[in-house]
Amino acid sequence: MKKRKLADIAYARSGDKGDGSNVGVWAKTPADYELLRAVLTPERVKEHFAAICKGEVIRYEAPNLLALNFILRDSLGGGGSESLKTDAQGKTHGLGMLEMPIPEA
Repeated sequence: MKKRKLADIAYARSGDKGDGSNVGVWAKTPADYELLRAVLTPERVKEHFAAICKGEVIRYEAPNLLALNFILRDSLGGGGSESLKTDAQGKTHGLGMLEMPIPEA
């Protein structure tokens, strides 16, 4: 199966939520949104972020925005001022999500 990066069909933005990060992913088209819904399961996202996400991954759908929102619990090493991580606010997690390989349609 041929692969491409999620960045080919989506945009992302991320930030912190306590010691977890919040990653929003927006599809470029309605057809791409349906692919996102099928491919970006909480399990797949947790696997993609296995090195940093130690807790649960929760997915919320916003079909009117062609978007999915993920909460990656326990991914910031305590968050903000508690963490020794370089990115304690999870600002790079959106870019990390866009690197995920996905199947070509």
